[in-house]
Amino acid sequence: MAKFAPIDFLKQVRSEARKVTWPTRQETIASTIAVFIMVIIASIFLFAADQVLAFVVEFTLGLGR
Repeated sequence: MAKFAPIDFLKQVRSEARKVTWPTRQETIASTIAVFIMVIIASIFLFAADQVLAFVVEFTLGLGR
């Protein structure tokens, strides 16, 4: 079994972290807004699908409101 050297591991982590291309503030804001928009769209779609399915089930089973 290979030996585990925590110091070497941390050095490698630090070296890899330096290679990362971090997003700019503008890119982060744009991505966050895109995520919120997609969440809203998905929520509206799932709500509509739920309402349609509930109506179909109630109609099929003869459960009037």
